[in-house]
Amino acid sequence: MAKQNEYEDEEMTVELELENGKTVNCAVITIMTVEKKDYIVLLPLNEKGENEDGEVWFYAYSENPDDPNEEPVLDYIEDDDEYEKVADAFDEYLDNCEFDEIVDDE
Repeated sequence: MAKQNEYEDEEMTVELELENGKTVNCAVITIMTVEKKDYIVLLPLNEKGENEDGEVWFYAYSENPDDPNEEPVLDYIEDDDEYEKVADAFDEYLDNCEFDEIVDDE
Protein backbone atom coordinates (compact mmCIF):
# COMPACT_ATOMS: atom_id res chain seq x y z
CA MET A 1 0.00 0.00 0.00
CA ALA A 2 2.98 2.34 0.33
CA LYS A 3 3.07 2.88 -3.42
CA GLN A 4 -0.50 4.15 -3.43
CA ASN A 5 0.24 6.81 -0.82
CA GLU A 6 3.12 8.26 -2.86
CA TYR A 7 0.63 9.27 -5.53
CA GLU A 8 -2.27 10.31 -3.33
CA ASP A 9 -3.40 13.12 -5.63
CA GLU A 10 -2.94 11.07 -8.80
CA GLU A 11 -5.35 8.33 -9.75
CA MET A 12 -3.34 5.20 -10.51
CA THR A 13 -4.64 3.11 -13.38
CA VAL A 14 -3.76 -0.24 -14.92
CA GLU A 15 -4.66 -1.86 -18.20
CA LEU A 16 -6.19 -5.27 -17.72
CA GLU A 17 -6.50 -7.78 -20.55
CA LEU A 18 -9.63 -9.91 -20.19
CA GLU A 19 -9.99 -13.54 -21.26
CA ASN A 20 -11.82 -12.44 -24.43
CA GLY A 21 -8.78 -10.36 -25.47
CA LYS A 22 -10.47 -7.04 -24.69
CA THR A 23 -8.37 -4.52 -22.75
CA VAL A 24 -10.02 -2.49 -19.99
CA ASN A 25 -8.48 0.51 -18.24
CA CYS A 26 -9.10 0.32 -14.48
CA ALA A 27 -8.54 2.74 -11.61
CA VAL A 28 -6.65 1.19 -8.70
CA ILE A 29 -8.78 1.70 -5.61
CA THR A 30 -6.49 -0.01 -3.12
CA ILE A 31 -4.15 -2.90 -2.50
CA MET A 32 -5.00 -4.72 0.72
CA THR A 33 -3.79 -7.74 2.63
CA VAL A 34 -6.27 -10.43 3.66
CA GLU A 35 -4.97 -13.45 5.57
CA LYS A 36 -1.35 -12.71 4.57
CA LYS A 37 -2.16 -12.49 0.83
CA ASP A 38 -2.28 -9.28 -1.17
CA TYR A 39 -5.26 -8.31 -3.30
CA ILE A 40 -5.91 -5.40 -5.62
CA VAL A 41 -9.28 -3.71 -6.02
CA LEU A 42 -9.94 -2.28 -9.49
CA LEU A 43 -12.68 0.00 -10.78
CA PRO A 44 -13.25 -0.64 -14.52
CA LEU A 45 -13.47 2.54 -16.61
CA ASN A 46 -15.08 3.18 -20.00
CA GLU A 47 -13.47 5.12 -22.86
CA LYS A 48 -14.34 8.41 -21.11
CA GLY A 49 -12.53 7.35 -17.94
CA GLU A 50 -15.78 6.84 -16.03
CA ASN A 51 -17.26 3.87 -14.21
CA GLU A 52 -20.75 3.03 -15.38
CA ASP A 53 -22.15 0.73 -12.69
CA GLY A 54 -20.06 0.99 -9.51
CA GLU A 55 -18.89 -2.60 -9.91
CA VAL A 56 -15.37 -3.33 -8.65
CA TRP A 57 -13.11 -6.26 -9.48
CA PHE A 58 -10.93 -8.16 -7.00
CA TYR A 59 -7.71 -9.94 -8.00
CA ALA A 60 -4.93 -11.63 -6.08
CA TYR A 61 -1.86 -9.38 -6.39
CA SER A 62 1.82 -10.20 -6.21
CA GLU A 63 5.09 -8.46 -6.96
CA ASN A 64 8.53 -9.93 -7.54
CA PRO A 65 10.51 -8.90 -4.43
CA ASP A 66 13.77 -9.37 -6.35
CA ASP A 67 12.79 -7.01 -9.19
CA PRO A 68 10.64 -4.01 -8.22
CA ASN A 69 10.51 -2.92 -11.89
CA GLU A 70 8.82 -6.15 -13.00
CA GLU A 71 5.09 -5.90 -13.73
CA PRO A 72 2.93 -7.10 -10.81
CA VAL A 73 0.95 -10.29 -11.39
CA LEU A 74 -2.85 -10.27 -11.05
CA ASP A 75 -4.60 -13.60 -10.61
CA TYR A 76 -8.30 -14.39 -10.82
CA ILE A 77 -9.79 -15.48 -7.46
CA GLU A 78 -11.45 -18.82 -8.15
CA ASP A 79 -12.33 -19.86 -4.60
CA ASP A 80 -15.72 -18.50 -3.47
CA ASP A 81 -14.74 -18.41 0.23
CA GLU A 82 -11.55 -16.50 -0.57
CA TYR A 83 -13.53 -14.06 -2.74
CA GLU A 84 -16.05 -13.48 0.08
CA LYS A 85 -13.24 -12.71 2.54
CA VAL A 86 -11.76 -10.16 0.15
CA ALA A 87 -15.21 -8.61 -0.50
CA ASP A 88 -15.83 -8.34 3.27
CA ALA A 89 -12.41 -6.74 3.80
CA PHE A 90 -13.19 -4.24 1.02
CA ASP A 91 -16.53 -3.37 2.64
CA GLU A 92 -14.63 -2.71 5.87
CA TYR A 93 -12.12 -0.57 3.92
CA LEU A 94 -14.99 1.48 2.47
CA ASP A 95 -16.55 1.92 5.92
CA ASN A 96 -13.21 3.22 7.24
CA CYS A 97 -12.84 5.60 4.27
CA GLU A 98 -16.30 7.04 4.88
CA PHE A 99 -15.54 7.40 8.59
CA ASP A 100 -12.24 9.17 7.78
CA GLU A 101 -14.07 11.62 5.49
CA ILE A 102 -16.58 12.43 8.25
CA VAL A 103 -13.78 12.98 10.76
CA ASP A 104 -11.79 15.11 8.28
CA ASP A 105 -14.79 17.35 7.68
CA GLU A 106 -15.09 18.32 11.36
